[in-house]
Amino acid sequence: MQAVLLVFVGGAVGAVAREFLMLLVPTLSRGFPLDILVANVAASLLIGLSAGRYSRKVIADRWHLMVTTGTMGGLSTFSSFAYASSVLIEASMTGALVAAAYILISLVMGYVAVIVGLKLGGRPQMQESPA
Repeated sequence: MQAVLLVFVGGAVGAVAREFLMLLVPTLSRGFPLDILVANVAASLLIGLSAGRYSRKVIADRWHLMVTTGTMGGLSTFSSFAYASSVLIEASMTGALVAAAYILISLVMGYVAVIVGLKLGGRPQMQESPA
């Protein structure tokens, strides 16, 4: 039951943070959803950072659960990402090109943000296994 409460509290914090981001970050021309991109990349960076710290035993299980599952789950917004992509695609041929760029940028920046977060968090390097 404690785990559920931790995720609940973290999720509330993440959802409120996401709403603030949505209000502060403008949508660019042609409907490019910069606010959703910023929220998802920020969540990717922070989840990498949390995972890196957790792997080094710097943060406890309960904090890792609250931050990664709760807060970053509330901050990131895959459903909004998917919806914004579909709206762009349906807008026009130009919208489809903007959507393709948005999807590619989101995936690449999200991946890079996780890697940077892991490095900042001090995640130990994987060692090659002997053959």
